[in-house]
Amino acid sequence: MDYFVYMLKSLGKDSVTYVGYTNDLKKRINLHNNNKGAKFTRGRKWKLIYKEKHGSKKEAISREYYIKNNRRFRNKIKNEYLSTIAL
Repeated sequence: MDYFVYMLKSLGKDSVTYVGYTNDLKKRINLHNNNKGAKFTRGRKWKLIYKEKHGSKKEAISREYYIKNNRRFRNKIKNEYLSTIAL
């Protein structure tokens, strides 16, 4: 079964990011946007800005941990996304 590591960016003025993993990306994003996802994501609308596909849950969890704890990498992803929408 494939798993995805993903990064969401909140819509609106308080732009924050959230990193997670799942085996059903579409369903998970819908849960976040319907206030049924992680507690941190409730009350905000989210847009998917990054995803990676992994072959196992273990790989996905490891990569999620890396991205969550690497602020430089998270900011790079966020800035790349922002530069694509500015065009």
